[in-house]
Parts: sequence; structure tokens; C-alpha cells
Amino acid sequence: MLVIAVPVVAFSSMFAMILGYPLPDSGPIMWISPVLGTVMFVLGGRPFLTGGVDELRARRPGMMLPIALAITVAFVASWGATLGLLDHQLDFWWELALLIVIMLLGHWIEMRSLAQTTSALDSLAALLPDEAERIDETDAAGSAGTATAATATPATSGATTTTVAPSDLRVGDLVIVRPGGRVPADGEVVEGTANVDESMITGESKPVSRGPGDHVVAGTVATDTALRIRVTAVGDDTALAGIQRLVTEAQNSSSRAQRIADTAAGWLFWFALGSAVITALVWTLVGSPDDAVIRTITVLVIACPHALGLAIPLVVSIATERAAKAGILVKDRLALETMRTVDTVLFDKTGTLTMGRPAVVTVIAADGHDEAEVLALAAAAEGDSEHPLGRAIVVAARMRELAIPVATAFTASAAVGVEATVGGATIRVGGPRLLEQHGAEPRTAHRDATAHAGQTVLHVLRDHEVIGLIALADEVRPESTIAVTELRERGVEVVMITGDAESVARSVAAELGIDRVFAGVRPEDKSAKVGELQAEGRRVAMVGDGVNDAPALARADVGIAIGAGTDVAIASAGVILASDDPRSVVSVIELSKAGYRKMTQNLWWAAGYNLLSVPLAAGVLAPIGFVLPMAVGAVLMSLSTIIVALNAQLLRRIDLRPERIGA
Repeated sequence: MLVIAVPVVAFSSMFAMILGYPLPDSGPIMWISPVLGTVMFVLGGRPFLTGGVDELRARRPGMMLPIALAITVAFVASWGATLGLLDHQLDFWWELALLIVIMLLGHWIEMRSLAQTTSALDSLAALLPDEAERIDETDAAGSAGTATAATATPATSGATTTTVAPSDLRVGDLVIVRPGGRVPADGEVVEGTANVDESMITGESKPVSRGPGDHVVAGTVATDTALRIRVTAVGDDTALAGIQRLVTEAQNSSSRAQRIADTAAGWLFWFALGSAVITALVWTLVGSPDDAVIRTITVLVIACPHALGLAIPLVVSIATERAAKAGILVKDRLALETMRTVDTVLFDKTGTLTMGRPAVVTVIAADGHDEAEVLALAAAAEGDSEHPLGRAIVVAARMRELAIPVATAFTASAAVGVEATVGGATIRVGGPRLLEQHGAEPRTAHRDATAHAGQTVLHVLRDHEVIGLIALADEVRPESTIAVTELRERGVEVVMITGDAESVARSVAAELGIDRVFAGVRPEDKSAKVGELQAEGRRVAMVGDGVNDAPALARADVGIAIGAGTDVAIASAGVILASDDPRSVVSVIELSKAGYRKMTQNLWWAAGYNLLSVPLAAGVLAPIGFVLPMAVGAVLMSLSTIIVALNAQLLRRIDLRPERIGA
């Protein structure tokens, strides 16, 4: 459209008259603007014309209707002037071309800022494994003869397994989940004990031991050993499907407030229409029907929300660009606008305020031993372990640059611990069950203190003697304390929500200075907690990164997803933090307030121009000899657009880097 607009403007007789260059009064050149202008009206004006018709049918004028009215009037008047049916002053071809180009630019910017990414529902479905191993509970030969898919492979008890899709499972089926595999359907463990990572479903930061009789949920991961599971729910009856429904309901129930610019444009439509009718009547009654036509058409064209069409989209475009450079990705424009009104930020604990992984907090050595020795021996024993606690111990030893001895004969026992031979001695690392097996006495006082603080305590044994203990906990992000402090200084209350136990939650909250905590919250209750805060009259921003956060993210006034989190959390949120730094939440609030100020200023300028120019174009000052010339009105209209654009550019001066906060 821009390419077509250039010759339309250049060969418009009114534009040539304004700039003072000559154009021939006849010949092919005089038809360039009408022909190409008609092409622009039909093609470039289509979205505004169809949008205006839709708004007219809905009886809710917005941005599209006044634009459609203005370009239609300009088109008809321009053809009338070209054919000599109307005054030559009504040649609006150049203004029609500029109007359509600028409005298309605003429309394109707006659509780009509102673009959405991966579907939350598709991301939820992706948590399920592609295949499941169903155990045939007849004898091996019989089951192999009835297999309907893939290749039957021997199972540990002599039965056979068949590889099937999770959708083919039925209630009552027996499946095997191997170490590191995902549970394909909700079920009950019938054989085996394993540490199951349920963080993406329940929010619990530590793997949970699941054994015979325990319930497991589709999408969770058996981290260390295999499990046999009896399927109790499939398809729409699974917990994962329940979360999926919650996301859908929360997204559908989210109110979409009428946009500020549309509201202003709606009022402007009635203002312009009323002014045009009054103008036509007054000029006709005073005996100037020709002036009535000129003034009325001028009013309708000048009243087009020229600058208003860019007032909001341009601010949003610059704001989102600035945010992206600071690691803040804005998916939903309304979320960015709403953030300035937020008075409560609800943080999920795991993976948001904390690292979401265990870290060594304390090492206590028994008499005759030192901390370095205890940690080095434990790291040696855990060297071949895949358990998150074991990996945390090895990482801690390496960070302290300890010499880790070589271990042999490594074995692991689910829910007990690990064992290895180090320097001729047997080193064991584990929890209470390990002590029970070897009749060892725990270091009671410290064990009780760390348990109260929500820490996991592992004892280290050499042969049968306890030589020390290691306390681990979900590591708090160093930036979290600054983020909480900065939010509180801005009058925003900080609330923490987690699936962890009360003791764990209270310990982290105390460290961060958070007073209000929701602990032990199940997935289906997280969105309810958001609703509870909203029922108190609060404007809530929810910050999270897990599947269990998705319904709450969708229900909150603003959903903010940590970028390192899951696709479903990201897809359910309006704002995404590309980094894991919670200080970026403060930057979002600052950007929202600054953007709103620019939007308000632009709206007042754009609408103020129309409120002033329309009466002048109508001829309200005609009794004292002043009538706004059409050419001057058109130039002022373009000037107002330039002012709006320059004002929006001032947003580029805002520093949104999270590292500057609290510095």
C-alpha cells in the first residue's frame, strides 16, 4: 500500500497546490490519483470497512467505524471533485492515501503485539509420553500371541509387554514405567518403589517416594527405579486433563476490557456524526448549501482518529521492544496495561523464588572428622547416582574444589540411600531408613532443627559409624529478596504459594520477608487461591513456571511466566520473563506505568486535536471571519500524528534491566 500511496499523494491536485508545484489540468496524469486511490480504498481500506460494518451491526462504535466513515466520505468526495460534481477543495486523494497507510501501520503494529505463541492445551498434552508399556497379565507365550503392537519384550516376572499409545490404555491395565520414564496415565503402584518427580503437577520441589498402594499421576517421572502401575483413570478423567480443563475455563472466563482507544474512538464517532449533522443544518439554514456540503464533508474527514490510530499501538510496540531487550516478553497487550494496577503479586515458590533444585545448605561433622572429609566421601559415594540429592552433593563438593576419592561397587536402594566402597571402607549416604537398617544413632538435635526448616537431612556412614550429616534444601534465588523488598516499597503485597509442606514454605517465606503464604496447595486449588485474593478486591499478578501454575496464570489479572518454565505456563501467561530473575516483575510494573502515561498523553493529544479541529472545520468561528481551510486541517491532522509518534519514542529512554533494581 505504501508503494501505491506515493504516486497517489504526488499526483493529487490538492497536495500539489499545498506544496506549490504544478500539475497538468488534463491528460492521463490527472487520473493517476483517482485510479490508484480507488485501489487503495478497495484493498487497503477493506479491514476498516468490514470492521466498521461489524461495529455498526453490533451497535458498538469503536476504532473501525470512524475510520471507515472517514475513508468512505473522502473516497466519494474525491471522486465528486475529480468529476467536477463537487468543489475542488474536496479532492482528498492524498489524505485518503495517507490515512489508509497510517491506519494500516497502526493495525499491523497492534496485531503483531497481540500475537500469541504455542497453545497451552497442546503443551499440556505434550507432557504425556508417546508410548506406554502395557504388561500382558497372561503367561508369556499367551501374551505374545495376543500382542497387537510393536514387539513383545520379556518383563521381569516372566510376563510380556506391548508398546501402545497412552490413548489405547484402559482402566485396569497394568503398565511398567522404567527409570526416567513418564507415567502414561493416572494409576496405583502395585510393585516397586521409586522417587517420583511430581513438580510439574503438584509443585512439590522434592521427588516423592511412591510405593505399593500409592497413587501416581500421568505426566510425572519415575527418577530412579521402575514401577508397575495399575491404571485407574485415562483420558478426560486424569488429573492432567483436569488441569487442562481448568486452563480452558480460566482463559474463557478472563474478561477482555474494552480498549481505551476504542472507547475514545467510539465517542469520537458520535461527536463527529453529531457535528456533521449540525454543520449541514446550520450552513443550509444560513443560505449556503455549497458551503454546507464542503463543511460537512470536511468535518467527517478531519474527525477521523488519524493520530488515535497510532496512539496506543505505537506505544505498545515500543514498550514491548524495550521489554524484550531486557528479557521481558509481552504476549498480551492488555496484560501490560493492567500491570500498573496490580497491588498483589502471587509468587509460586518452586522454580520462581527458588532454583527448583536441591542444594547443600549445611555439612555437620561428627567428633574426629571435618566437614570437607564428610562432603568428599559423600560425593564419592554419590558419584554414579542419578538422584537430584546425590547430584547436589557432588556439585557442592566440586564447587568447594574438594578432592573426591574414587568409589567402586556402587549400589542404590530406593527410599534408603546409596552405598559404595571408598578407600577400602563402605560409605553409605541416606535418610532415616538407612540409619534404621544399620542401627546407627542420628544426630537428633540438628535433624530436628533442619526438619523444622524444611530441609532434607542425609546421614553419612563409614562402615556402620555416623561421621556426619548433610542438610539440603531448595535453594533460594539471590535476586528474590531484592525483588520482594522492591515490590513492598512500591506498595505491592507479596504472597507465596506452593505445593510444599507448611514448614518448607514458612522457612523460605521467612528468609525472603514474605508474610502471607499458601502452603500445601494442590493444582486445582491454585486458581481458587487467585480467586480468593481477587474476592478481597485485589488486582493480582501471578508468577509461576509449572504446569500446576497454568490455571492460576490464566485466571490472574496478569499472568507472568518464568521463561525457563514449561510451554504450558508460558502459553497461559500474558508476560514471559526470559530469564529466571524475579526482579523483572518490578521492571514490568515500571514499564506498565510509563507506557500508560504515554498512552494517556497520546490519547489526550489525539482526541484533543479532534475536539478542537472539528468545530473549527465546521465553521464555528465563521461569524468573526475565520473558517479553517481544508488544507490547513489536513496538515494539522498529519502533524498531530507526528507529535504522537515522537512522544511514544520517549519510552526508549526507560532502563528495564533487572540488575539495576536494588543496586
